[in-house]
Amino acid sequence: MSHVQVGVEKNTGRITLNRPQALNALSLQMIRDLTVALVNFQNDPQIQAITIRSQSKTGPFGILSAGGDIRFFHQAALSGNPALEDFFTEEYTLNHLIHHYSKPYIAFMDGLVMGGGMGITQGAFCRIITEQTKMAMPETLIGLFPDVGGGYFLSRCPGAIGEYLALTGQLLTGAEPLSVGLADWAVQSTSLPDLWNAVADINWTDSSKGLQQLKQQFTTHTMSSTTSHGAWYDPRIETIFSLPDVNSIVHALSSRTDEWVQRCLQQLQQRSPLMLCVVLEQIRIGRSLNLAQNLQMERDMVRHCFYSEHLGRWGKASETVEGIRALAVDKDHKPQWNPTQLSEVTSSMVDSFFVSPWPHDAHPLRHLQN
Repeated sequence: MSHVQVGVEKNTGRITLNRPQALNALSLQMIRDLTVALVNFQNDPQIQAITIRSQSKTGPFGILSAGGDIRFFHQAALSGNPALEDFFTEEYTLNHLIHHYSKPYIAFMDGLVMGGGMGITQGAFCRIITEQTKMAMPETLIGLFPDVGGGYFLSRCPGAIGEYLALTGQLLTGAEPLSVGLADWAVQSTSLPDLWNAVADINWTDSSKGLQQLKQQFTTHTMSSTTSHGAWYDPRIETIFSLPDVNSIVHALSSRTDEWVQRCLQQLQQRSPLMLCVVLEQIRIGRSLNLAQNLQMERDMVRHCFYSEHLGRWGKASETVEGIRALAVDKDHKPQWNPTQLSEVTSSMVDSFFVSPWPHDAHPLRHLQN
């Protein structure tokens, strides 16, 4: 059975992720199926809009996607499977397609939305969340970085919030993503079936008017769009996470003892010191790049994560493979990071992640245009 169900209702293309046993984690085949479906819908003059949701164990909404298939990453890296290269090239191409999609693409983000799930929703015309939404880019926990365009959409969060979310992997729940620009509309989860059906009754030839009409129909189900942040937020984010390097951030946190600071320190101490430094650089470089440039940079970075020739490490010796092992394979939650301390991370280690392993005319994402 396909893990991507595709259909048509009236003028609307329907996509449902159907891999609930794996929390709708994206496989290479799912990425390919999504790409084919979106290209076909884009080329079909009868289709005015597209909706995407996921099948959970309890019904047609729920966990949108917990991310990419990290167990596949681990196996492929250890065996030298070339499909690992294809995965990221094709996933980032799909992310780019969604950001530049020519028709309204409406994402229903109920439940977990992480990693690869963010990649197939952040470029949507309308990003719908509910009180059950749990959103994060937690890649630093596995020795990776917030990819799928994370350098683009996180760096465009207000102030230093992008740095904070990228480094800590902090979870945003309920309507909280509205306040940082990572969602557009919060509704009650009980309204999702009716909302899903209502999309097909809208005339989407004028997308702005179509969305306005849809929102008017569901005014009573709309959650507050207040700009206030949730309990995760502390105004010190702006001063601490805008400091020049990770050492400075940790030092500033270490001089305080309150609950928020202790949570931040605990989050950072679980992460790879090397990848924390890489991620801070990614977000700050990403702020000045367009989407295509960000994805091309991230394609370079992810190659270095699994094949760290510049560090003399690859396979099980890489930070990413070790991080996945500790979290999802052996599940001992005791990654052996290398280096073990922030003080041991050098600028040359970090800078090498941003040097492309390919000449410009051979880059796997050279075809992307902004």
